[in-house]
Amino acid sequence: MKTLAQIFEGVPMQVLQGTTSLEVGALEFDSRKVKGDAVFFAIKGTQTDGHQYINQVIEKGVRMVVLENAPADLKEGVCYIQVKNAQAALALVAANFFDNPSQELKLIGITGTNGKTTTATLLFQLFSRLGYKCGLLSTVQNQIGDDIIPSTHTTPDPVSLQSLLRKMVDAGCTHVAMEVSSHAIHQHRIDGLHFTGGIFSNITHDHLDYHGTFEEYLRVKKSFFDHLPTTAFALSNIDDKRGRVMLQNTKASAKTYSLWTVADFKAKILENSFEGLMMNIDEVDVHFRMIGQFNAYNLLAVYAAAVLTGESKERVLQALSDLRGAAGRFEVIRSSIDKIVGIVDYAHTPDALENVLSTIAVVRDGNEKLITVVGCGGDRDRAKRPLMAAAACKGSNLVILTSDNPRSEDPEAILEEMNAGVPPSKRRDVLIIADRKSAIQTACRMAQGSDIILVAGKGHETYQEIKGVKHDFDDRAILTYFLNPNSNN
Repeated sequence: MKTLAQIFEGVPMQVLQGTTSLEVGALEFDSRKVKGDAVFFAIKGTQTDGHQYINQVIEKGVRMVVLENAPADLKEGVCYIQVKNAQAALALVAANFFDNPSQELKLIGITGTNGKTTTATLLFQLFSRLGYKCGLLSTVQNQIGDDIIPSTHTTPDPVSLQSLLRKMVDAGCTHVAMEVSSHAIHQHRIDGLHFTGGIFSNITHDHLDYHGTFEEYLRVKKSFFDHLPTTAFALSNIDDKRGRVMLQNTKASAKTYSLWTVADFKAKILENSFEGLMMNIDEVDVHFRMIGQFNAYNLLAVYAAAVLTGESKERVLQALSDLRGAAGRFEVIRSSIDKIVGIVDYAHTPDALENVLSTIAVVRDGNEKLITVVGCGGDRDRAKRPLMAAAACKGSNLVILTSDNPRSEDPEAILEEMNAGVPPSKRRDVLIIADRKSAIQTACRMAQGSDIILVAGKGHETYQEIKGVKHDFDDRAILTYFLNPNSNN
């Protein structure tokens, strides 16, 4: 076991009382889970303040407490350590507690509004194809080699994160691809990590319910690159108007990628269809299984990152050409009887939805109908609800507004806010069906010939959260069933 002194090495602190020679068995910030040999971190969260539970955990036998505000009465036999920010301290201490596993890995972090999951998944698949044992930390799932671990957050809490990275090292992993959310950056979950490189995909309207303003959201994303070490690379999409901003002030080696302008890594789309992409990357023509301009950016970012870690261009392109990307990201499901094309995508922001619809517009022949089924999550950014409906109407022939994950909110109220974004000229082309399964079924009944159905918003998710309860629900399974009703699905 390590001592308090050992796990706090390099972490600014002030000992208010007690000895740091105490042995530490665990790190905990949830008062309900503490045991006697744990260090309890009193963290000020969005819902509750851990300082309220200090005496409660002491009654459970805890003798080591990390806090920001010193209590009026210090209990005898307890070591109190005061820090400026308990969240930041937890991340740094967790790294020490698990022997700083990220220093033994090639860890690549991907941040941005859209594309994080696909890029991380492609990196994981690519390095695996190149012969490395790899780790993945993503919205869809965490993975250690072939072992899949369910994911609950885009970026885990610091203790879970460092524990996973240690397991990856112990399992023989050498490369790890990791989604880095804005929440994780702001909450110091990634403090203490040693990144080999960071990738910026793009930034659009999202998470303003948490960050308050777009400027703050942008600042938080940029801070990831500001804190990369000189040994790392910072790779940014400069076709995004904030792409160059991300590289300002970074100490890392700044690199750029682009489809449209001069950059360190340049690509051009030659063909784009439901059969895949033909691209020219660094003067080499390559066919990829994936579809759409947004996937062209993802593929280019992955190619660039792999080359920046020392892989040869030829091996990377050869391996990349056969990869399929992440589940629920522009996943195509075809009807076995007619030629209806179903697409399931995680697009849950206006910009992401516009990207998917514009991708479909490029590859369709124009004679078929495009039916979009879309909703908005409850207890999340309400400002984007009318924007989502407007985006769907702009790019579709028919739109069915439905529930996503309503959580604690009334689904009908969410749909009313979405409906406010429907232009008067499109009212006849919009249906409102609160039940998501019925909405997908209706879309399949309305489709004919070579029509296209887009089911957007939930992607890989296998549940629907209603009033605090998660019910089994998989857009891919439901769409497959209604497109192929006579099969065994």
